[in-house]
Amino acid sequence: MKLLCWLALAVLLAIIAIQLVPYGKDHANPTVRAEPVWDSPRTRQLAARACFNCHSNETAWPWYSNVAPISWMVQRDVEEGREALNFSEWDRAQEEAGEAAEVVQEGEMPPRLYTLFRPTARLSTAETQALIDGLIASLGQVHNRGERRRGGERD
Repeated sequence: MKLLCWLALAVLLAIIAIQLVPYGKDHANPTVRAEPVWDSPRTRQLAARACFNCHSNETAWPWYSNVAPISWMVQRDVEEGREALNFSEWDRAQEEAGEAAEVVQEGEMPPRLYTLFRPTARLSTAETQALIDGLIASLGQVHNRGERRRGGERD
Protein backbone atom coordinates (compact mmCIF):
# COMPACT_ATOMS: atom_id res chain seq x y z
CA MET A 1 0.00 0.00 0.00
CA LYS A 2 2.88 2.36 0.82
CA LEU A 3 4.45 1.63 -2.54
CA LEU A 4 1.20 2.50 -4.30
CA CYS A 5 0.98 5.82 -2.43
CA TRP A 6 4.59 6.68 -3.31
CA LEU A 7 3.96 5.75 -6.94
CA ALA A 8 0.83 7.93 -7.06
CA LEU A 9 2.76 10.81 -5.52
CA ALA A 10 5.58 10.39 -8.03
CA VAL A 11 3.12 10.44 -10.94
CA LEU A 12 1.41 13.53 -9.55
CA LEU A 13 4.73 15.33 -9.12
CA ALA A 14 5.76 14.37 -12.66
CA ILE A 15 2.50 15.76 -14.05
CA ILE A 16 3.03 19.00 -12.14
CA ALA A 17 6.68 19.21 -13.25
CA ILE A 18 5.92 18.81 -16.96
CA GLN A 19 3.59 21.81 -16.76
CA LEU A 20 6.76 23.91 -16.48
CA VAL A 21 7.94 22.85 -19.95
CA PRO A 22 7.21 25.93 -22.11
CA TYR A 23 6.44 24.17 -25.41
CA GLY A 24 2.78 24.61 -26.27
CA LYS A 25 2.14 27.54 -23.94
CA ASP A 26 2.31 30.41 -26.45
CA HIS A 27 -1.08 30.52 -28.09
CA ALA A 28 -0.82 33.89 -29.76
CA ASN A 29 -2.23 33.56 -33.26
CA PRO A 30 -0.26 35.25 -36.05
CA THR A 31 -2.03 37.93 -38.08
CA VAL A 32 -4.35 36.86 -40.87
CA ARG A 33 -2.54 38.17 -43.95
CA ALA A 34 -4.60 36.95 -46.90
CA GLU A 35 -7.24 34.30 -47.59
CA PRO A 36 -8.01 32.46 -50.81
CA VAL A 37 -10.80 33.73 -53.02
CA TRP A 38 -13.57 31.45 -51.81
CA ASP A 39 -16.16 30.30 -54.32
CA SER A 40 -18.90 30.94 -51.73
CA PRO A 41 -19.39 31.98 -48.12
CA ARG A 42 -20.59 28.42 -47.45
CA THR A 43 -17.23 26.93 -48.48
CA ARG A 44 -15.41 29.33 -46.17
CA GLN A 45 -17.81 28.52 -43.31
CA LEU A 46 -17.29 24.76 -43.74
CA ALA A 47 -13.51 25.17 -44.03
CA ALA A 48 -13.50 27.38 -40.93
CA ARG A 49 -15.48 24.79 -39.00
CA ALA A 50 -13.50 21.72 -40.05
CA CYS A 51 -10.05 23.05 -40.97
CA PHE A 52 -9.17 26.48 -39.58
CA ASN A 53 -8.08 25.39 -36.10
CA CYS A 54 -5.01 23.72 -37.59
CA HIS A 55 -4.82 25.31 -41.04
CA SER A 56 -5.15 29.04 -40.32
CA ASN A 57 -4.01 31.77 -38.00
CA GLU A 58 -7.44 31.73 -36.36
CA THR A 59 -6.92 28.79 -34.01
CA ALA A 60 -9.38 28.58 -31.12
CA TRP A 61 -7.18 27.03 -28.45
CA PRO A 62 -9.18 24.65 -26.21
CA TRP A 63 -8.57 24.52 -22.46
CA TYR A 64 -6.66 21.23 -22.74
CA SER A 65 -4.11 22.90 -25.02
CA ASN A 66 -2.70 24.39 -21.81
CA VAL A 67 -2.15 21.03 -20.07
CA ALA A 68 1.04 19.10 -20.80
CA PRO A 69 1.61 16.64 -22.39
CA ILE A 70 -1.58 17.14 -24.43
CA SER A 71 -0.54 20.74 -25.10
CA TRP A 72 2.61 19.50 -26.83
CA MET A 73 0.59 17.40 -29.26
CA VAL A 74 -1.92 20.17 -29.97
CA GLN A 75 0.87 22.73 -30.55
CA ARG A 76 2.72 20.33 -32.87
CA ASP A 77 -0.44 19.58 -34.86
CA VAL A 78 -1.21 23.28 -35.33
CA GLU A 79 2.38 24.10 -36.34
CA GLU A 80 2.47 21.23 -38.86
CA GLY A 81 -1.00 22.07 -40.16
CA ARG A 82 -0.13 25.73 -40.72
CA GLU A 83 3.11 24.76 -42.44
CA ALA A 84 1.36 22.36 -44.82
CA LEU A 85 -1.61 24.61 -45.67
CA ASN A 86 -2.51 27.93 -44.10
CA PHE A 87 -5.73 29.61 -45.22
CA SER A 88 -4.59 32.82 -43.46
CA GLU A 89 -1.34 33.21 -45.38
CA TRP A 90 -2.51 33.01 -48.96
CA ASP A 91 0.18 35.56 -49.84
CA ARG A 92 2.78 32.76 -49.69
CA ALA A 93 3.03 29.56 -51.71
CA GLN A 94 0.61 26.88 -50.51
CA GLU A 95 2.03 23.75 -52.10
CA GLU A 96 -0.62 21.41 -50.67
CA ALA A 97 -3.62 23.55 -51.60
CA GLY A 98 -4.39 21.44 -54.64
CA GLU A 99 -4.61 18.34 -52.45
CA ALA A 100 -7.04 19.80 -49.90
CA ALA A 101 -10.17 18.40 -51.54
CA GLU A 102 -8.55 15.01 -52.03
CA VAL A 103 -7.57 14.55 -48.38
CA VAL A 104 -11.09 15.53 -47.28
CA GLN A 105 -12.59 13.12 -49.81
CA GLU A 106 -10.33 10.29 -48.63
CA GLY A 107 -11.36 10.90 -45.02
CA GLU A 108 -7.86 11.91 -43.91
CA MET A 109 -9.03 15.38 -42.88
CA PRO A 110 -10.26 16.39 -40.46
CA PRO A 111 -8.55 13.68 -38.39
CA ARG A 112 -10.82 11.46 -36.29
CA LEU A 113 -9.01 12.32 -33.06
CA TYR A 114 -9.59 16.01 -33.77
CA THR A 115 -13.32 15.56 -34.38
CA LEU A 116 -13.55 13.42 -31.24
CA PHE A 117 -12.49 16.41 -29.14
CA ARG A 118 -14.13 19.01 -31.40
CA PRO A 119 -17.54 17.61 -32.33
CA THR A 120 -18.48 20.85 -34.08
CA ALA A 121 -15.80 20.04 -36.68
CA ARG A 122 -17.67 16.90 -37.74
CA LEU A 123 -19.35 17.35 -41.08
CA SER A 124 -22.36 15.48 -42.37
CA THR A 125 -22.02 13.62 -45.66
CA ALA A 126 -23.69 16.50 -47.51
CA GLU A 127 -21.47 19.07 -45.78
CA THR A 128 -18.36 17.04 -46.59
CA GLN A 129 -19.31 16.91 -50.26
CA ALA A 130 -20.08 20.63 -50.27
CA LEU A 131 -16.65 21.30 -48.74
CA ILE A 132 -14.93 19.08 -51.32
CA ASP A 133 -16.74 20.80 -54.19
CA GLY A 134 -16.00 24.22 -52.73
CA LEU A 135 -12.31 23.45 -52.19
CA ILE A 136 -12.00 22.30 -55.80
CA ALA A 137 -13.77 25.44 -57.02
CA SER A 138 -11.75 27.73 -54.74
CA LEU A 139 -8.29 26.16 -54.63
CA GLY A 140 -8.10 23.88 -57.61
CA GLN A 141 -6.97 20.31 -57.68
CA VAL A 142 -3.79 18.49 -58.61
CA HIS A 143 -4.22 16.09 -61.51
CA ASN A 144 -2.09 13.26 -62.85
CA ARG A 145 0.07 15.52 -65.01
CA GLY A 146 0.79 17.66 -61.93
CA GLU A 147 -0.91 20.84 -63.11
CA ARG A 148 -3.25 22.81 -60.93
CA ARG A 149 -6.76 23.33 -62.17
CA ARG A 150 -9.65 25.28 -60.78
CA GLY A 151 -13.11 23.75 -60.89
CA GLY A 152 -14.82 24.09 -64.23
CA GLU A 153 -11.62 24.31 -66.30
CA ARG A 154 -10.86 21.63 -68.83
CA ASP A 155 -7.61 19.74 -69.42
